[in-house]
Amino acid sequence: MRTNKDNSNAFLIHISAMVGYFFPMGGIIAPVIFWQVKKDESQFLDEHGKEAVNFNLSFFLYSFILGLTFIPLFIRNLMSIISQSDQMHNNFNFEFPFMFGFLGGITLLGTLSLIRFTLIILAAIKASKGENYKYPFTIKFIK
Repeated sequence: MRTNKDNSNAFLIHISAMVGYFFPMGGIIAPVIFWQVKKDESQFLDEHGKEAVNFNLSFFLYSFILGLTFIPLFIRNLMSIISQSDQMHNNFNFEFPFMFGFLGGITLLGTLSLIRFTLIILAAIKASKGENYKYPFTIKFIK
């Protein structure tokens, strides 16, 4: 039987991922610590902890891969600056392809972050009501 304490702890496991908005890797570390401390108290907390950790690891992986797409754009712009250094134009290259890629990537990262925020809130609300929640697009690192 699920108690209010279990529901509250499951809520805190999910909401602890918000630490990631303030500290690097906090969105992974905080749920892992909270889950490890509480997982032996009930099966309900263990399931929610695994789900929260898997989701945050998946989100980190997706963000990392998306962030890698910026590297070619940055290198291209850096090479353009170096080739124009003799002309004293040491500004970023604001040509259409570069700006389209840069702004598109920033938009995708922002959208991904907004989706993450929304899903964490939904999971926390479900957990506080004693319901199970499965995050979409989650890789099951921990089974």
